[in-house]
Amino acid sequence: MGERLAVAAYSLGWSLVRRVPEPLGRAVFTAIADQAWRSRGDGVRRLEANLRRVIGPDAPEEQLRALSRAGMRSYLRYWYETFRMPAMSSRQILERARCEGIEALQAHLASGRGVVAALPHMGNWDHAGAWMTLRGTPLTTVAERLRPERLFERFVEFRERLGMEVLPLTGTGAGTVGTLARRLRSGGLVCLLADRDLTSGGIEVSLFGEPARLPAGPAALAERTGAALMPVTLWFDGPYWGIRVHEEIPIPDEGDRAAKIKSMTQELARVFETGIAEHPEDWHMLQRVFVADFETTGPPPRGR
Repeated sequence: MGERLAVAAYSLGWSLVRRVPEPLGRAVFTAIADQAWRSRGDGVRRLEANLRRVIGPDAPEEQLRALSRAGMRSYLRYWYETFRMPAMSSRQILERARCEGIEALQAHLASGRGVVAALPHMGNWDHAGAWMTLRGTPLTTVAERLRPERLFERFVEFRERLGMEVLPLTGTGAGTVGTLARRLRSGGLVCLLADRDLTSGGIEVSLFGEPARLPAGPAALAERTGAALMPVTLWFDGPYWGIRVHEEIPIPDEGDRAAKIKSMTQELARVFETGIAEHPEDWHMLQRVFVADFETTGPPPRGR
């Protein structure tokens, strides 16, 4: 019953939100965010545990709570705009973006060199993908395989309608990695969410002064194919979507492959730190990232 309800809820979101006037829809999702924030369930407390690392241990509890409330509103804004995006015109999607640094990424692609765009869970990454494809740049991405399977299929169908090629994270063995490598070697764009490890092969890096695990995939693909590894951070700016393409993270000249991948992933974490610190309310991280949190059992502790 739970799986059927999940499919029904998301299906209702995609079918209903686009028909509701935008001011009303946004107000409803803001109210949902505030109710979730007041309830302080596991997701909100995990968000606060992650944001505590961003603002530091000495920041007042009131500051953390205000930030987590803004974070939940940002997170529900992502869901509202994702549900509504199929009803948005191409012009709306293009005109609401404010992008910095896209020229360097486009130059790589124009020269025939592939690009790995590595993103944290910030802002609206689905919009960023749609914005790129509408500008004439096809891209390939990877989706976490959700349960039930029908829910995963709906997300894949949604992103494919936006113009993206979507590959499953699991269930295909080495096939997904091989496809990504081929796309990069042919000069394509691969976009990967890269601030949370979903496998047992994550790399331990320093993030906000603490050990954290990030996926090895983006750096490994760049090292393997010679593609440019370019971090991308996202945020909300009033009615607009902010996108910043950061400078390429080069492949180190020295060290074996494992050392190079680790060094590149650490630099990726450093760039993510900068983007998250500038827009912490738009970091939608309601899961474990830091090593210390994996070493504890149960939900994060409740605050005062």
